[in-house]
Amino acid sequence: MKTTLEIPDPIFRRAKAAAAERGIPFRALVSEALADKLRERHQDSKPWMKSFGKLRGLHAETAKINRIIQEEFGRIEPEDRD
Repeated sequence: MKTTLEIPDPIFRRAKAAAAERGIPFRALVSEALADKLRERHQDSKPWMKSFGKLRGLHAETAKINRIIQEEFGRIEPEDRD
């Protein structure tokens, strides 16, 4: 779809230069930037989701640490526990 945009001159010059550096047409740079911005906004709508589930892999590690602690405390002499 074709459309007309008003872009401030300093931003236009920077964008035009960036497109030239990457060897792509200006319209491709604008389309890519717009798609990135829309994707970013969609992801930011639920910021808590960025971390959700990231600690899942630590469950096995926590169980291992707890098992080691229990084993070590089992080695303590009964008279030394108080």
